[in-house]
Amino acid sequence: MLLPLVFGPVGLPELLIILFIVFLIFGASRLPRLGAGLGEGIKNFKRSIKGETEELPPDDSKDKDA
Repeated sequence: MLLPLVFGPVGLPELLIILFIVFLIFGASRLPRLGAGLGEGIKNFKRSIKGETEELPPDDSKDKDA
């Protein structure tokens, strides 16, 4: 695949630019919620890969934000 050869590795300056753009788009108040949602999604994905089928406890954090 030629894509990595065309763009090269992503370094620290590129990551900082991407994070700055995300900060401008979403704002400081929404970033913690986006991070928490992303972390929960990754956790659920890993759990499904392992084959765990237990029910998740109800999430009470939505009531605090409203």
